[in-house]
Amino acid sequence: MNYYNFHIGDYAKHTSHLTLEEDLTYRRLLDFYYDTESPIPNDNPLVSRRLRVNPEVLQTILDEFFVLTDEGYRSLRADAEIAAYQEYLNKQRTNGKLGGRPKKTQRKPTANPSLTQVEPKITLTNNHKPITNNQIIQPPDGVSDSLWSDFKKLRTAKKAPITETALAGIQREANKAGIPMSDVLAMCCERGWSGFKADWVKTPDDANRKKRDAEIAERERQYAEEKTLFSKPSPEIQERIKSLLNGRVTTNTPTHQK
Repeated sequence: MNYYNFHIGDYAKHTSHLTLEEDLTYRRLLDFYYDTESPIPNDNPLVSRRLRVNPEVLQTILDEFFVLTDEGYRSLRADAEIAAYQEYLNKQRTNGKLGGRPKKTQRKPTANPSLTQVEPKITLTNNHKPITNNQIIQPPDGVSDSLWSDFKKLRTAKKAPITETALAGIQREANKAGIPMSDVLAMCCERGWSGFKADWVKTPDDANRKKRDAEIAERERQYAEEKTLFSKPSPEIQERIKSLLNGRVTTNTPTHQK
């Protein structure tokens, strides 16, 4: 396909949480999908090189907006658009073989034309998600029923159904960030996130962490040395100091003349 409908408001509504790099990756994936009229290959290195995008960002977008099948990553929204386009082409070919479009019979108008437009027959889902969502997804281990209910309401409000693939992507990012899944979902509900990335709660990098640990270790070492230097002497040392002081006092004490 050299052309496909792009609904600006629909796209912006469901991608407002993406970074610039993630947004670029998603748009290139859509262009690639419509251009080839086939699923995205399940080959991260190949696709990331061909689209010139970051492999980790690519995988994040695939997990959130596409469904992994045996044929590759599919988008049911794009599949519906492509099917409608192919049906249109087939009709054009058929008409061409018959000598062009059939002539329309001329009819005299009997009333004023309707001012309303006819709705399209193909109903497409938003956000490139599956048309139905009958699959029941169980809450992850350690996630309470109330938290799971809140998270499902959030995803429903954003028209982003919960799938096994999407949940696995969130779990992978939670493991990368070292945060329990229950805390991640609670954070999503508090901040209105339909998804999660470890970079959104990124901790100081290893270099800064090592530098900080080294500074703390140096302070502890200096404190230990000062504590040893100024600590109270042992009883033996105290007795020896006392004896020396007593001897000095006796030596310096003047004798009285009778």
